[in-house]
Amino acid sequence: MNLNKLFLNHCKKNNLEINPNQLDLIEELSSFYNLNFNKSFFKKIFSKKNSKIGFYLQGDVGVGKTMILNFFYENFEFSKERLHFNEFMIGFHDFVFKNKGDKQENIIDQFVNKLKKKYKLIYFDEFQVTNIVDAMILGNLFKKIFDENIKVLFSSNIKINDLYKDGLQRDQFLPFIKIMKNECYQKNLTIEEDYRKSQNTKNERFFYPLNETTNFKVNKYFRKITKYLTLKEKILIIKGRKFIIKNYFDGISRFDFKDLCAKNIGAEDYIKIAEASVFIIIENIPNFSNNNSNLQQRFVTLIDILYEKNIPLLISSKSKLDLITSSKNLKDVFKRTLSRIHELTSIKYNYL
Repeated sequence: MNLNKLFLNHCKKNNLEINPNQLDLIEELSSFYNLNFNKSFFKKIFSKKNSKIGFYLQGDVGVGKTMILNFFYENFEFSKERLHFNEFMIGFHDFVFKNKGDKQENIIDQFVNKLKKKYKLIYFDEFQVTNIVDAMILGNLFKKIFDENIKVLFSSNIKINDLYKDGLQRDQFLPFIKIMKNECYQKNLTIEEDYRKSQNTKNERFFYPLNETTNFKVNKYFRKITKYLTLKEKILIIKGRKFIIKNYFDGISRFDFKDLCAKNIGAEDYIKIAEASVFIIIENIPNFSNNNSNLQQRFVTLIDILYEKNIPLLISSKSKLDLITSSKNLKDVFKRTLSRIHELTSIKYNYL
């Protein structure tokens, strides 16, 4: 697989700027591929000790991490799966629930063996760890994944050493960091421009501040897109719980921020909401601080999932997008959230 040639053709076909840092990264991915998937038996014997089976790409928001790894993933010809990390962990917890009674070690073995039968490569885009339950499990889980020689791609805004930084009981998370550093090539992609904020993604459905003028604009747009649709409550059943979307017009969902982030709901609920929606309006986004960081964490998770599911958004906010404040612990992660909101409210994700 000549990745370099394929990438240059990809850039030309899609009218993408060719960046030297991205070309260097393509070379790194080529080496990763050749070491793990394109070796003779003789080479396998003598390079096994030097070959790592994970590739961890770290970089700031909008530098093209996802574009590069998506390109690699699409040109990967073996069995593969691209997963949102929240969905992956939900799948794991569901598996544990269905097989409860077994020891955790056996559960992890069973789960990973099931993965091994299906995939040679798993790809996690925008990897981060925020949940203490997940944090305590990841060491054993990923040790088994790597032991079974399942190759893993990660993209993240966060360096491996800084994962779950300042998290509860982080000392118990450190074995996972050690495993990741031992098993993954860690590469950094640095580009000054945030591609999500280029002229091709002009922002047009983000309204601020919260006043009568903004409310009028939101209502006007909402009436326009629901003109010939019928209001009918949507009831979602999530593990026996009911979540009701009251403002639901044939896939167009309208929420107040508090409906989504001030209640005890999370990734599973957001995934179901995304699956039921083709367009979402979220009103009254506040500024964030250490006092409402729990709401901000839910909002970060929500936007990650909506971005993964390609759901266009209309948002009203207290502040201009780039001026929405953050809690201290989520400051770096929140940069990605703001960049993704910019894209999801842009003409690139136009609904009309």
